[in-house]
Amino acid sequence: MQVGKIMVVDDAAFMRQMLKDVLRTAGHEIAVEAANGEEAVNLYKRVKPDLVTMDITMPEMDGVEALRAIKKHDPKAKVIMCSAIGQKSMVISAIQAGAKDFVVKPFHKERLLETVRKVLAQ
Repeated sequence: MQVGKIMVVDDAAFMRQMLKDVLRTAGHEIAVEAANGEEAVNLYKRVKPDLVTMDITMPEMDGVEALRAIKKHDPKAKVIMCSAIGQKSMVISAIQAGAKDFVVKPFHKERLLETVRKVLAQ
């Protein structure tokens, strides 16, 4: 299994903690975390993680805008969007902007890990 340095981006601290716990337990390294899109873009440029999990709805800059900024900086960036049910149009925008995949919150641990494995292997 390929493990990677992952950046976790979510405005909810408890959600970042849940994601980090699941990913660490599976052997991944959490490189950095961000609470909004603007912070995510700046940290991405510095840390260059192998993968990003990105919430869609956040203050400052939403996940889709942050994704576009990251992809502009690094066209090969691997970003998985995390969204609540009912944000279908946002998910479609994210995929069009270059997201590799998405997981729906509240997420199932297995689905998240399977998606992370698949995207890291691309």
